[in-house]
Amino acid sequence: MTAIREELSPSPTNPTVTAAEDFLRSFHSAHPEAGSLRDRLAEVRRSIAETGTYRHTTAELTHGARVALRDSGWCTGGLPWNRVEVRDLRGLRNASAIASECFEHLRLATNAGRIRPLITVFAPDAPESAGPRIWNEQVVRYAGYTLADGGVLGDARYQGFTAQAQRLGWKPPAPRGRFDHLPLVVETEHEGVKLVPVPRDVVQEVPLEHPDYRWFEELGLRWHSVPLISNMHLDIGGIRYPAAPFNTWFVGTEIGTRGLADDQAYGLTRQVAERLGMDTSTERSLWRDRAVVEINRAVLHSFDAARVTITDHHSEALHRLEWLRSGPRTSGSEPAFTVSRNAARRARSGADDPPEPAERVTVRRVQEPPPQASAPEERIRPRYDVLARMSRRCLGTDLPQD
Repeated sequence: MTAIREELSPSPTNPTVTAAEDFLRSFHSAHPEAGSLRDRLAEVRRSIAETGTYRHTTAELTHGARVALRDSGWCTGGLPWNRVEVRDLRGLRNASAIASECFEHLRLATNAGRIRPLITVFAPDAPESAGPRIWNEQVVRYAGYTLADGGVLGDARYQGFTAQAQRLGWKPPAPRGRFDHLPLVVETEHEGVKLVPVPRDVVQEVPLEHPDYRWFEELGLRWHSVPLISNMHLDIGGIRYPAAPFNTWFVGTEIGTRGLADDQAYGLTRQVAERLGMDTSTERSLWRDRAVVEINRAVLHSFDAARVTITDHHSEALHRLEWLRSGPRTSGSEPAFTVSRNAARRARSGADDPPEPAERVTVRRVQEPPPQASAPEERIRPRYDVLARMSRRCLGTDLPQD
């Protein structure tokens, strides 16, 4: 089943009058200069009655997207959400044009390292047509190649997506590496699924080094500068925009803990612990904890040295808690960025249907002892990742749970 069919049925595409009215009242309350609320409500009611939908003005779209970003959990500390630029590209429906504007978004957001938060909005779903979908979790993600011996080269989170991209025609670079960029996968109603390579010149990457251990640089690690989220829907006043990429900047643990340390990603914890001279034969040495801390220190140090915007998870947790204490939270009818379970799964596995338990691969690394028997949930989420998961839940950035 395609992403478009799966996400349009059985969900209705027609906005309700109530959802539209609630949003418009909120918008006009925040922007009294927008004109007559009564006239706008009458116009929208008439449009829904005649066509089954309505069109946001640019000002309404901008306000809704900003509010959704503010409440998404990705609105990092120090970000003036009410001044974030919103790129209104609702007229684009072809995959090549959508991909090109995603790459332009990435270029603008990189801003020579001074990361610039942006939101780009493409065509919405409508009763007579579906808007475009982007399969990738982020515009820049690293491939994960399953090796003949059961190991993984690259980011193990994207083994399934990598294999699916190859089945769809993607040719990995030769030789393959640990940080190969996956193609952008865009699906439109009239073109189907299209793969577009991400241009190298729009991706800024930071080589990782450690402030105290010179050997860390020998690991050959790097990470991209901009977390450009691309598979979340933007819902505003009953209208769904299925492709609305947005970015802020990275929280360090998203790279260090979730990306590099986690055995379901790059699985570098044991290698780093051994280079630190720690005893990895016993959990009593807390070698996992020490290695994760040093990896995260390296990430923050490297981004700071390269003058690329980044924040740490403790600062973000405090910022988020302060925001939660600041007043009543929004209702379910407010603008929001959301991701369905199938969209989240597709961004990892490249498939709509849930993987069978036997297909879930726990990454096997060289020189690691055989894994001990454990429950499936423990294999999927290593126990030393608890801190990162708590931070993600605090920030509202964890993936939907099955």
